[in-house]
Amino acid sequence: ENAGIQDWLVHIIWVPWKVPLAITTPPPGYLGGWVCFAASLMGIGVLTVIIGDLAELFGCAMGINDSITAISLVAMGTSVPDLFASRTAAKQDEYADASIVNVTGSNSVNVFLGIGLPWMWASLYWGIMGASPDWTRRYGADFGAEWGQNGQAVFIVRSGNLFFSVIVFTVCACICLIMIGLRRYYYGGELGGPSDPKA
Repeated sequence: ENAGIQDWLVHIIWVPWKVPLAITTPPPGYLGGWVCFAASLMGIGVLTVIIGDLAELFGCAMGINDSITAISLVAMGTSVPDLFASRTAAKQDEYADASIVNVTGSNSVNVFLGIGLPWMWASLYWGIMGASPDWTRRYGADFGAEWGQNGQAVFIVRSGNLFFSVIVFTVCACICLIMIGLRRYYYGGELGGPSDPKA
């Protein structure tokens, strides 16, 4: 089957992203796939940094708050590929297990690795480096009396809207799991079935 215009456009758009990842990601046969897994995570990390910086620059140029660009552009950029991957898995897999795992797994990786690893590294960095002038400038006024003594420092994350975001994510995840359970009970599966429940 010959490729159409849309296929060529998509291919041209994705080539700059596909080629570096194809070169740097080894085959999954090495060491049981762990080398491929680690290289894939590093590639995703590099792409995440690029996307985050581009979104921040775009928001700065357009006068948009960082939190708005985060829940719109960045979230869409990380979720749309998962959407297409889940759709493809749901159409090709008999039981659609891969699509369900992809949805829950990708969001869990975003939350636990995407936030957890940088915060862990930042905690180690500030614990080793101590209360540098940079730390004192950022946090000295609010936390210097408690943590800035004797040159000690810790990594501090101001809560801001994080609590609200975590609550929204938790509520949506619970609703999703309840819907999956109800669909399994009433229709015998997570996907498919009559058109009304699918809507």
